[in-house]
Amino acid sequence: MSELLFEIEGSIATLTLNRPEKRNALNDALINSLKDALQKADQDQTLRAIIIKGADADFCSGADLSALQKISESDVLENLDDADNLRELFSLIRRVKIPVIAAVHGRALAGGCGLATACDLVLATKTARFGYPEVKIGFVPAMVMAILRRNVSEKRAFELATQGFEFAAETARDFGLINQIFDDETFDETVKNYVSVYEKVSRSAVVLSKRLLYQMDAMTFESALNAGVDVNTIARLTEDCQNGIAKFLKK
Repeated sequence: MSELLFEIEGSIATLTLNRPEKRNALNDALINSLKDALQKADQDQTLRAIIIKGADADFCSGADLSALQKISESDVLENLDDADNLRELFSLIRRVKIPVIAAVHGRALAGGCGLATACDLVLATKTARFGYPEVKIGFVPAMVMAILRRNVSEKRAFELATQGFEFAAETARDFGLINQIFDDETFDETVKNYVSVYEKVSRSAVVLSKRLLYQMDAMTFESALNAGVDVNTIARLTEDCQNGIAKFLKK
């Protein structure tokens, strides 16, 4: 059984974490499969968005027992390589040109919550549960910290990282960690409808917007404005923009 399912419907790709017997926990094979699938999708110019979801009851419960056992038995360099593998996944999600959207049901905990947080957009069921419980076993939610710090206030990030509590979808939305909450019963269909907006807007404009937004992270205000000038100019020369202007002028 493949640990990751890759499906394309129209211009939307869906990656399904497929380890339901382990609550879709992350291990090396699943992380590597996610990286391969994201890179494959990134090369497909017909795709407009990517959905990441979990099979059966949960989105992703973090690392499984075998992964934790591996950590406890590995030396510093081996653990460095292991951590860097997850870092590569989180970084890749931001480098993929099109939106990567987490569709969370059940539990998204530890590395699973990190995976959701790393996505561009997060959608959740009303009963979904989130949390970064790593501190409870002496671990640190280190790989997601850079993203968490950009999603919530400094005080909130400190609370989440150092207390390790679980929280509901509504709380996650209040914190600024998720975008939308949908009913459990119609979740899959509502997610499809939500994501379908990317089939109706300009792909090139979305690609340029995503790249510019994340480029600004380390920029000064003036540098960010100047980057905006460059992207604005590039956007004007795209086929989508040229066609859009032509249609507007014909009205």
